[in-house]
Amino acid sequence: MKKTILLLFLPLGIFAQQPAASTRFSIKGQLTGLGEKELVSVTDANNPKDTLAKGTVTKGQLNLGGVVMEPNLCTINFHKKQKKVLVFLANESLQLKGSVDDVSKIEYTGSPVQNDFVEFQQLFNPLFQQLGAYSQRLQANPELNKNDTVMAAYEGLFNRTKTAIDSFTLVKKSSPLGAFAVLVTSELEQDIKAVEFRFARLDEEQKKGFYGRLIQKQIDEANFGAIGSRAVEFTQNDTLGKPVSLSSFKGKYVLVDFWASWCRPCRMENPNVVAAFNKFSSKNFTVLGVSLDRSKPDWLNAIKADGLTWTHVSDLKYWSNEVAQKYKVQSIPQNFLIGPDGTIVGKNLRGEELQSKLAELLGGN
Repeated sequence: MKKTILLLFLPLGIFAQQPAASTRFSIKGQLTGLGEKELVSVTDANNPKDTLAKGTVTKGQLNLGGVVMEPNLCTINFHKKQKKVLVFLANESLQLKGSVDDVSKIEYTGSPVQNDFVEFQQLFNPLFQQLGAYSQRLQANPELNKNDTVMAAYEGLFNRTKTAIDSFTLVKKSSPLGAFAVLVTSELEQDIKAVEFRFARLDEEQKKGFYGRLIQKQIDEANFGAIGSRAVEFTQNDTLGKPVSLSSFKGKYVLVDFWASWCRPCRMENPNVVAAFNKFSSKNFTVLGVSLDRSKPDWLNAIKADGLTWTHVSDLKYWSNEVAQKYKVQSIPQNFLIGPDGTIVGKNLRGEELQSKLAELLGGN
């Protein structure tokens, strides 16, 4: 279960900018529906208080200018009409044509970056809307997960979306929209290998640009805890309020298992962890559960209901759990298999894969 749901139709709050720019943007157009002297402004879409340009309509003409540090999402605000449009603004000339009474039909010309953004919206917004509708149906009625027809349709749509991402990011590898698309679709699959593959195909300039730097940070964080690296030491209280340290398990294989009572995928995976524990606990293996719960009664009830007879710790801080923060946990269930010497020997082992890895390390079938 993901920590957040990415709103693919909106700018992300992390899109701030730093580098200097030597040119300016201009936004011109004659839009119907605007009165004389009406105020129009351009703001950073992620920070509406950051006004990049503003002016008033003169003889029906819109004429704004300013500077952006890197191509980025911005908002053109038509204040009297209380309407706005998103544009991907670069230090280029952008012309607008249409009516403020129907901003969805405004046409944009003159800016290659904005043209790429329009392509992005036309291609992906329908796909994202359909995926969102499917997700809402499946969450509202979990029984649909067992419906082969529904799941086949969902998987088909999901695969078409992944293909579209691969194609778009390759075609736009030299555009800021290539890196932008890699970043904003990265939560869709939760597959860092796919993100790395798409990132590697971007032009070097885009890799070093704002969105490229964010992608690289995401990749670096996802690869935290790589197999062969040292596990991060931690101490947290168990169900009785007594501190338990990871180092107290030195000499054993220990599965540090991040979960929560409210996480349905975690509860579905728990029987597999129980089976592995029962099979290998006599062979120098144990489990250390780290819960992202907020309610102690819910946590304790889930431990009992699922038969989780190993050591459990939590600070009951939900996603702010300090151990989860140290291990950069962004979704659960998630686990790290730590060797007797404190080295990570496995990561996100689930189902039969967990037992197979333990059999490899400890012997047995």
